[in-house]
Amino acid sequence: MTEGAVLDLFQRAAWLSIECAGPLLVAGIVVGLVMGVIQAATQLSEPALAFVPKLLALFASLIWFGGWILERLTSFESEVFRSIGQLP
Repeated sequence: MTEGAVLDLFQRAAWLSIECAGPLLVAGIVVGLVMGVIQAATQLSEPALAFVPKLLALFASLIWFGGWILERLTSFESEVFRSIGQLP
């Protein structure tokens, strides 16, 4: 395997990790911002009020995007194993 092929493989793996983590991160950030605004407006400083909705949003987004994430990961994995089989 040449250096260019290895670098391409690592670049695609890094981009795939960004794609798979993106929906979960966006859900956590959006819910965290909304809960921060609510806590600032009501002057409640209870940490559980921010943590529990973020946790629920992450679970919901994992259920919603889980099939897509799994499909992306398995297609990349099969592509990597196919390329290993073609090594000289």
